[in-house]
Amino acid sequence: MALDELKAALPDYAKDLRLNLGSVVGNSDLPEQQLWGTVLACAIASRSARVLAELEPQAREHLSEQAYTAAKSAAAIMAMNNVYYRTLHLLSDKEYGSMRAGLRMNVIGNPGVDKVDFELWSFAVSAINGCGMCLDSHEQVLRKAGVPRETVQEATRIAAVVAAVATTLDAEGVLASV
Repeated sequence: MALDELKAALPDYAKDLRLNLGSVVGNSDLPEQQLWGTVLACAIASRSARVLAELEPQAREHLSEQAYTAAKSAAAIMAMNNVYYRTLHLLSDKEYGSMRAGLRMNVIGNPGVDKVDFELWSFAVSAINGCGMCLDSHEQVLRKAGVPRETVQEATRIAAVVAAVATTLDAEGVLASV
């Protein structure tokens, strides 16, 4: 199992990550599609080849073809949106926020899966990419749809752990080659 491989690869100083990875994925209360779509989107957003290579096959096993594609779409569109909207948020000249974005985002309107799932995945990717505007936007859509705070927190926990595992394993890979 790829999850076990990732946990085993983590160094002893990252024992908490090993335990958390098993917990957030192995003991999640999220429905299977929400869980594995979040894991896949976060693995992509982590920018770690190793993490993606280990988690993608498991995600593919647990997701329909439509959900698998939608999770990848969430990671792709949020890679663009998080840069754009984080920039608008950080600029002191708020006039940029009133300008038309001029960027295609059709997949958000028609993701091919339940919009709540897509919003959750977009939220988790935005957490990794650090876009406050996108986090607020997706969290509000989720809450309006009746998604409990615990579900949003669960996606945040998955994003945090996947990102931390990616950072740690990538750092260890670099240090091993020095």
